[in-house]
Amino acid sequence: MTTRKLFGTDGVRGEANSDLTVDLALKLGIAAGVYFHENSPHDHRPVIYIARDTRLSGEMIEAALSAGIASMGVDVCSVGVAPTAAISRIVLNRQGVAGIVISASHNPFEDNGIKFFGPDGRKLPDAVEAEISALYPNWDKLNRALPTSIGRYHTDTERLTEYIQAIKKPFLSGSHLPLNGLRLVMDCANGAAHTIAPAIFTELGAEVDLLHASPNGININLRCGSTHPQEMAACTAAVGANAGLAFDGDADRVILADEHGNIVDGDRIMYILATSMAQNSELNHEVVIATIMSNAGLEEALARHGIRLHRTDVGDRYVAEAMDSTEASIGGEQSGHILLPHLTPTGDGLLTALYLLCYMNKTGRSLSDLAAPVHSYPQILKNIRIKNRDGWKEDPDILNVIEQVRSSFKNPQWLSVRPSGTEPLLRIMAQGEDQDQVDNAIKLISEIIQQKLGVA
Repeated sequence: MTTRKLFGTDGVRGEANSDLTVDLALKLGIAAGVYFHENSPHDHRPVIYIARDTRLSGEMIEAALSAGIASMGVDVCSVGVAPTAAISRIVLNRQGVAGIVISASHNPFEDNGIKFFGPDGRKLPDAVEAEISALYPNWDKLNRALPTSIGRYHTDTERLTEYIQAIKKPFLSGSHLPLNGLRLVMDCANGAAHTIAPAIFTELGAEVDLLHASPNGININLRCGSTHPQEMAACTAAVGANAGLAFDGDADRVILADEHGNIVDGDRIMYILATSMAQNSELNHEVVIATIMSNAGLEEALARHGIRLHRTDVGDRYVAEAMDSTEASIGGEQSGHILLPHLTPTGDGLLTALYLLCYMNKTGRSLSDLAAPVHSYPQILKNIRIKNRDGWKEDPDILNVIEQVRSSFKNPQWLSVRPSGTEPLLRIMAQGEDQDQVDNAIKLISEIIQQKLGVA
């Protein structure tokens, strides 16, 4: 496999037992085991920490992947079901050579994925993924560990305690409970946060009404969570809660709802946190990093505070790269994947929600008041299932329509056409000041793509 085929924008993804098979996981484990063993800075046997979300296929993939890793002389410590951010923290705190999370994030249960984290707790750079990919096709020619050096596999769910304590620490001051007095509606997406999220928020003083916290292996993200927050939002208004929050399957994203049941997406979360940080002189270089998917209303609202919005390609890895180069304090995506490098090495939906809700409670302002300055321009995202994710780049008819539409917009970044990094989809996003223009742009581009490349 090439790097593109093996690693997508967020690790290795595919339909479990079809694309992402036991065979693939075993071979990938062997390749990764070789790489991390050879690049371990430790004298002792290296350790990789691993976690999974609640998908039916998670245990199967973990077993195969762990066997491959152990065969190359690397220990595997499983922390069981845990949010993605927990592995990031644990690897960093425990000086592991790597971390692995078995999850397809917000995708349906049929899909699964394998994403790697380096010893710094951050997702692997492209260069490291390329090295692992180069080893993968030759898995059967790689030297196995001697019988006396085979890696061990063990479970240690107590490691989650380290993560729980770490994300609570920034918000605790003496005996004061920072969420005291708040009533929250929490949608756990039947995913990785279904036990620890309500426990953490309750321990910090909130009264929590739970939704979708009973995973059965096949209901993860099913009409719930951050991609389907409508039920959470309606329930927030119905019960008179101060706010609602919805995580995705691995809890690295969060979408909120205000007390009236209005959705507070990633753009509004970034606005609230960035302006709060700016007030406390904590916003480096007065810049926020977001992707081309963020609404123009965010850019406009930040500008009123003298804050610049820097846009990147879609994907948290591109946001992270831009944050490194600009030394930005905050970045993220409209989907609710927020990066706060001064608090955590990777996106963490629980931490993001804690940060925002603690600030809200401290100021005494409602969430609707905090989010109100961000006005959303008309914006449409349409997904088209296609035969070939890259075929549109070589079709002159499709490219011609895209360029004609792009030239009609005030800002060329208001139109985006890109393949999904995790599914056989082409994603079209258009936004602007005029709804008719946006509607027409989506119609013209989707029609030509459906005609030339679409799948019924």
